[in-house]
Order: sequence, then structure tokens, then C-alpha cells
Amino acid sequence: MTQAEIKLCSLLLQEHFGEIVEKIGVHLIRTGSQPLRVIAHDTGTSLDQVKKALCVLIQHNLVIYQVHKRGVVEYEAQCSRVLRMLRYPRYIYTAKTLYSDTGELIVEELLLNGKMTMSAVVKKVADRLTETMEDGKTMDYAEVSNTFMRLADTHFVQRCPWVPATENSDLGPLPPAPILVISEKDMYLVPKLSLIGKGKRRRSSDEDATGEPKAKRSKHSTDNKEPIPDDGIYWQANLDRFHQHFRDQAIVSAVANRMDQIFRSLPVGYNISKQVLDQYLTLLADDPLEFVGKSGDSGGGMYVINLHKALGSLATATLESVVQERFGSRCARIFRLVLQKKHLEQKQVEDFAMIPAKEAKDMLYKMLSGNFISLQEIPKTPDHAPSRTFYLYTVNILSAARMLLHRCYKSIANLIERRQFETKENKRLLEKSQRVEAIIASMQATGAEEAQLQEIEEMITAPERQQLETLKRNVNKLDASEIQVDETIFLLESYIESTMKRQ
Repeated sequence: MTQAEIKLCSLLLQEHFGEIVEKIGVHLIRTGSQPLRVIAHDTGTSLDQVKKALCVLIQHNLVIYQVHKRGVVEYEAQCSRVLRMLRYPRYIYTAKTLYSDTGELIVEELLLNGKMTMSAVVKKVADRLTETMEDGKTMDYAEVSNTFMRLADTHFVQRCPWVPATENSDLGPLPPAPILVISEKDMYLVPKLSLIGKGKRRRSSDEDATGEPKAKRSKHSTDNKEPIPDDGIYWQANLDRFHQHFRDQAIVSAVANRMDQIFRSLPVGYNISKQVLDQYLTLLADDPLEFVGKSGDSGGGMYVINLHKALGSLATATLESVVQERFGSRCARIFRLVLQKKHLEQKQVEDFAMIPAKEAKDMLYKMLSGNFISLQEIPKTPDHAPSRTFYLYTVNILSAARMLLHRCYKSIANLIERRQFETKENKRLLEKSQRVEAIIASMQATGAEEAQLQEIEEMITAPERQQLETLKRNVNKLDASEIQVDETIFLLESYIESTMKRQ
């Protein structure tokens, strides 16, 4: 765990959950697994606050616990899961793209709450969608349930592990902490619920849509409280499935950019004849990138996606792009040359790249000091004498990817800190703007005249409005930069993970 990752985790935890949760989370990230009382002692936090912070972290899958043989329960932070909070906007946008606004809100609710029952999600999403509809229109629970089932069928949401029935029996003393289990066949099994109803709008008055007073309604509902139909069955967003979708889309996009003419000439609906399909597959299989491979010739052969080579190509293209942006096109030429030839001496680099010796040496040193390329010594004799040693430049893609990943974490931490600084510097103006907007919204609801609304709007002067616009523009740029850097992080992490699995 690098300092850049720890700092980024600290910023994310503080931004999402506040200072106490951030303190406990970062302490566990730094120290590893610890029991409750040790955490409280080391952080100087009361037991009650530590318990509440751990509840929040466990609820959001950021901390796991383990019961040891002596009955001690230890808690351990999941740093990689904390870093996934960077990707929440991307998960939500993907759900919107695939399953419209309903899917977007379902995934958003699960991410915001960590774990929820299906019935609770359906009711909350139906209420939120009803709020955005015109007066007189409402969202049916059944329609939201159908979208939830589609998300479960495609594995974008999954059940959480649960306490088996044997632990609830009276056969013996309860364990110090529940042991949660789930079988693979049950992970995407949607309970049969007959959720009948429609979303409700929030009302500012003390009466609901039927005109019943709130106090009377709450008493009535308390006396006749029905059991939750899916009580104990909790769901969460399946982040691995989203990552699989991101990976597939990245590969498809890379192939499309590589073979743009092929994709443009594809018939609408992909109703392709066998002869034309064979031509496309042959082109893909013969491409130097080797995203698609062919094995055997019986029955026309079998075509497979080579995920590792695809991820390697994407990671390499990312490194090339960074080298070009940071050091210029001539350095990028040398970088690609070393990648292609595997090992080159300095004189060979000068000759192949057709760059003067002094410039080539300077560029190689820049990339070497930036850890984009490495120098390998091959001695002719055991004494490693420089005059009898070959010095070969090479590119270790795995090492360079790890280095770039570390820099990406530092970049995002800097972006978050800058965004927080911008917001803090304009805190007074933001609060004033929010107050004015609230007053205008309230007056519009009561049917105020246009002149009155205009008078309230003028409470924010022209320079202040200009300052707000500048702040909004800067924050939007920082947010967009975070998302772009996270896309690079995803590609590098996917490549590193794929490489480590093959070793």
C-alpha cells in the first residue's frame, strides 16, 4: 500500500463519510487487521464511535471482519474497495445507459446505501421517479421491479451473504460475530415479491394525499405494520460485473478505432452472411494486435478473444500516449522503437530512430529517470567492467504500468484537494446562492409574481454571479479530469491484474 493510495483513500472516506469514519478507516489501512478495543485505544476514539464507524464501513463493504480461534474478532480495511468509490459516477452512468433512468437510480441507491432489500430499493426509486414526473403521473412499483430483475439477470446487482438458519437456532452459544455465507446459485436469485403500489410525492403539508393528518397516519401505520416480504435478503451492486463491461467496451472501442472501415461497412442489425463474417474474422485474427485469435481449422476454426493481449495493447497505448504528451513525439518514437525491438543499445537507438547521438542520449535519460524505460546490463566477464558490458535499453510494461498507476493515484488526490480548496474559498458565496435559490423556489410554489422573483435574484450581484460561473466551470473541469484519470487507472489495474494471474 503506497502513500499515494493511502492519501487518496483518506480523501475519499472523509468526503463520503466524515472525519470519524475516515480516521478509523485510514488507521485500519495503515495497520492491517485489529480488534475493536485496540482500534479505539490507538485512535483515541470512544468505543461507541468506533462501533458506529465500523458499522458504516462494513455496510459499504469497505471493511471485513474475521473471527479467530480464541474468539477475538478482528477488522480489516479493503483499500481496493475504498478506491472504487472514485468510479461511482461511472457505474451509475453505465446503468443509465443500459437500463434508462430506473436502472440508474437503482444502482445509485445501492451504492449510496451499501446494502438494501429489493422492496426498499423499489419503493425509494419509485418515489424519486414520481417526484420528477408531471402532476397526476406516478411510477408503478412493478415497473421498477422489472428493471431490478433485469439488473439481477445480467449480474449487475447481486445478493449479499447472509446468516445461515443454523446460527439462529438454540443449539448452543452464539459466535462472537455472525459468519455470512451464500451459494453461487443464490447470488442472483430474485425473491418473488408482489409489490403493488405507486411512487409517492413528498408533501410540505402535514397531510398526505388522502388528507389524513400526519400524526394520525403514523399511529395508524404503527398499529398495522406489515412484515417486510423480503426481510433479511439484501442486495448490493456487483462492481466486478461493471468492470467486465468496462473492459469489454474498451476492447471493442480499440478494435473499432483500429479497423474503422470494417465497422462502418457492417450491415444494420449485423445480419451478416457466413462468407462476409469469415472475411471479418480473418482480418481480426491476422491483425498484429492479436485481439482475436484462431485455434484449429475443423469446422472453420474457433475464434477467441485474447483478453490478456488486448489489455496489454491498451496499457501499452496508454504508456505511449503519456510519453508523447510528457516528452514529445521524438521520445515517443524512441519508446515505440524500444518496445518493438525489445532490447537496443544506445547506438542502435540512434541509428534506427535517425536521431543525433546527443539528442537520443538526452531523450533516453529522460525516459529512464521517469521509469518509462529501463537499462539492462549484460556483462561479458564476471567483473562487470563497463568496457566489457552491454547496456541494453528495454521497456518493462508491467513495471512502467505500476509506476504510472501510482502517479494516477497522486493526480486524483491532487484533483480532489483542489476541488475542496475551490469550494472552501467560495463557501460564503455558495451558501448565499443556495439561500436565494431556496427562497425563489418557495416563492414560485406560492405563485409569486415575476417582479418579486426578479428582486430576489438581484440579491446576487453581477460580480458574484460571474464568480459562481467561474467556480462551476472549474469544478466541472476537475470532476471531468477525475473521471478521465480513473479510466486510465482502470486500464492499468486490469492489465496488472491479468499479468499477475498469468505468472
